[in-house]
Amino acid sequence: MTQPKSLIISSPFERPTHHWRRNVDNKLELIDGRRSAGYEIFDTRNNTVRGVNLELVNRIRERVDAWRTENYPGITAITRQLLEHWKDADANRQYAFYFCQLEAIETLIWHVEATSEFKQNAAVPSDGGAWERLCNKMATGSGKTTVMAMIITWQVLNALTYPKRSKDFSKTIFIVAPGLTVKERLQILRPGHSENYYDLFSLCPNEALRLKLNQAELLIDNWHGLMPLKQQAKSVVKKGVESDEAYVKRVLGKLSGYKDIAVINDEAHHAYRKPAELKISKKDAEELGIDLDEATRWIEGLDRIHKMRRINRCFDLSATPFAPTGKTSTEAALYDWVVSDFGLNDAIEAGLVKTPRVVIRDNALPNAQTYRSKLYHLYREPEVQEDLNRRGAEAHEALPQLVQEAYTLLGADWRETMLAWKNAGHLSPPVMLTVCNKTETAARVERYFRQGDAYWPEMNAPDRTLRVDSKVLEKAEIGETSASDKAYEDVLQSILAAANIPATRKEQLAGLKKEDLLRAIIDNVGKRGAAGQDLQNVISVAMLSEGWDAKNVTHVMGLRAFTSQLLCEQVIGRGLRRVSYETEPVICPDGQTRQLFRSEFVNVFGVPLSIFQDGEGGEPPAPPKPSIQIESLPDRSELEISWPNVQRVDVVVKPKLIVDWAKIALLKIDPSQVHVSADLAPALGGAADLSKAVSIDLEALPEEFRLQRLLFLAARKALVSIEHGFVGGRELLIQQLVRLVEQFFNSDKLVIPSLFHQDPLRKRILVALSIDAVVQHVVAFVHQQNIERLEPVFDPEFPIGSTRMMRTWYSTKPFITTTKSQISHAVVDSSWEHYTASLLEEHEDIFSYAKNDHLGFSIYYLWRGSKRKYVPDFLIKLSNGKNLVLEIKGEDSDQNRAKRMALDLWVNAVNDCGGFGIWCWDVVKAEPAKVNDTLNHHGTTGLFTEAIGEN
Repeated sequence: MTQPKSLIISSPFERPTHHWRRNVDNKLELIDGRRSAGYEIFDTRNNTVRGVNLELVNRIRERVDAWRTENYPGITAITRQLLEHWKDADANRQYAFYFCQLEAIETLIWHVEATSEFKQNAAVPSDGGAWERLCNKMATGSGKTTVMAMIITWQVLNALTYPKRSKDFSKTIFIVAPGLTVKERLQILRPGHSENYYDLFSLCPNEALRLKLNQAELLIDNWHGLMPLKQQAKSVVKKGVESDEAYVKRVLGKLSGYKDIAVINDEAHHAYRKPAELKISKKDAEELGIDLDEATRWIEGLDRIHKMRRINRCFDLSATPFAPTGKTSTEAALYDWVVSDFGLNDAIEAGLVKTPRVVIRDNALPNAQTYRSKLYHLYREPEVQEDLNRRGAEAHEALPQLVQEAYTLLGADWRETMLAWKNAGHLSPPVMLTVCNKTETAARVERYFRQGDAYWPEMNAPDRTLRVDSKVLEKAEIGETSASDKAYEDVLQSILAAANIPATRKEQLAGLKKEDLLRAIIDNVGKRGAAGQDLQNVISVAMLSEGWDAKNVTHVMGLRAFTSQLLCEQVIGRGLRRVSYETEPVICPDGQTRQLFRSEFVNVFGVPLSIFQDGEGGEPPAPPKPSIQIESLPDRSELEISWPNVQRVDVVVKPKLIVDWAKIALLKIDPSQVHVSADLAPALGGAADLSKAVSIDLEALPEEFRLQRLLFLAARKALVSIEHGFVGGRELLIQQLVRLVEQFFNSDKLVIPSLFHQDPLRKRILVALSIDAVVQHVVAFVHQQNIERLEPVFDPEFPIGSTRMMRTWYSTKPFITTTKSQISHAVVDSSWEHYTASLLEEHEDIFSYAKNDHLGFSIYYLWRGSKRKYVPDFLIKLSNGKNLVLEIKGEDSDQNRAKRMALDLWVNAVNDCGGFGIWCWDVVKAEPAKVNDTLNHHGTTGLFTEAIGEN
């Protein structure tokens, strides 16, 4: 058997002859025969995976095959004409039908029309409601809309020909969509639409049947139309609750005059009955991309329609027909009423979608737990997760260095793709899609690309970068108006103004309200002559709506948690639409030469195609440890310790900046922590084909890392940090910063501990990728040596913290019971902490203290380009009235020193501000016995005392 050159091994127009299977060692193996229907459940609690075989679907496949072989016993004459026409290779049809489309419609016909001997032991379970549902599971890009047109053709023509078979067929079709985007896309299902699918795919065997199809009664609406009528709170006339009859007339309009309605649910994973045992919070539901209210209202509305008009059958179509289970072992389970299955892996093997490529390795140290590249699931890295989840993060704050490295690497590949597309004559550029964890992160990513922080100049394109405002898009999807936001409206208008489209079209779009303009842009990304034609960067928080079918997405960045396989597939699915459908002759695994679609790829950072990781044995968990209640004791109010909550400290510096380089600490850039290259491989079902890996290597781009460019990039970033506290002119500051940065680059204070990386190009690349860390290091010492005054900025919501306000919590860790603290217990994480807490209880200079655990006292500091939160170990009120912040450290590091620099700045700023008493700080390193010396040093006087632990 010839080894295929790509993961595409099947013609989409034929039954698959082979499939890829993931082995126990996570490698792909080519297997004879079609893949069995099934899916994998990933238990995020126990870090395990198990395959679920869809026995019913596999049994139905066998029954349908036998029924087909016998020439479809039981079908009507109309259905026979349709099947023969749809399977006629010589029919005058612009587009042939995919195998999965024919299988889906055949399966539905089998269920309704086949004789009983072909349905033995293949009953389809109910969803628990009073009307029947049948679900076709079809992957993104497999042509669900065409199948919907086939269903309508089959149902309507049979209903008109055989009016007495109302239980089987209906000419009245109600199509429910998840939003306006999909609703508008589905208008091509109207027989009278100028671009209708019935003519495009030649669905009717002759003109007489095509004219007959025009008699269909069709309604297409989004699920929001199923919502109950809202009561007018200020209305004088109280009309009462809307009756079921009034509801049906309002929702169905002219269709309310008919009974025995056929329903088609598009993107049907939004429509399910919540099981009685389902217990899932709204936050958890949002993490999984689930709208619980939507699911309930959608089904409740259809129930009311069935009650008054009868639903003879509901046809569900979805790529991911899963519903939440409420179980901790798996968040979602497949619908029981799935009758056919053509999943993502099948679509990849048939070339119907792009092949995802994920990071398999890079030059830097891997994740310590999984040994995978840190770029594989970025958000899981502590430095990224902590930073992107920080409360109050502002748009101007730098992204974590690891995220910036990822964007530089992925951007290098995007840039190469963009140039290739441009040279090939493509009008629209390739698109990079970023999916974020929260609005604040999306704002920071947007600023990264709009304000010139991205390393590649081509990506610094404000008028080609769109952050999708989730609230505006949500309102746009239901046709409502969102809150006023002039700044966001200006962004949308600037994108429209810059678009290279006809002026008349711009004028039409310019008059739209922001909700409609956003939809006009986001729904038409990459489409010629449309508002989104020139977009190259789309940033989103919530999942983009299912109707979003931009074909030019080539790169995806995930900056959020991925706790379920369903969510991974939904996010990657937004980048799977093919750009073209060109074919090439390929020798397939069975030895036959077929015309297969050429490979297209979407390169993915941060979205794991499989959240499962090998490892972790099966030992049963130990019984839980007893817990202790830790609380703030009101009757110890005299021991209360309070502090100011400082968000940041603004440093006002002198007009002339002077730096004594001898007093500057070393900055070490560790090459093993910096991502300079990455290999990506095509992935399927959590396994990657290493034999088809491609590389992104920044060393292959020497001209892009010139020293002069790095100097000005660093100076510009330093300017942002310093200019608000600089009293001189801007030009003077820029000149000084360029000089200081160049001096630092040429000094012995920048250390790269590797002979291999002393090569000038390698050194410049490391500096470029660590530019925020370099700038923050220099700025910290510029501030330290040129301070004129410090201005603390307090948290506006919680300006003062206190031990009195600590919430009660529980712990199973070791503890000591306190007498000198308002907190009932001091929970200790080490023998050293136990020693220190015990000493504080006994020391005569200590009035009160608190182990800083769950108190909310923290100091922000900068490390490797990102803002981090530092929680010191102890807060102490000395008998002389001073407040002492004490840190104990077994081993020191550069990161710990950065924390203490921030603590020193905090203490000086709070003391300069006044009103909070006298604060001082100290650290005890390596030798626990020195805790006594430190307490004695600060206890001798009520005046400010310097830290002695750094010496």
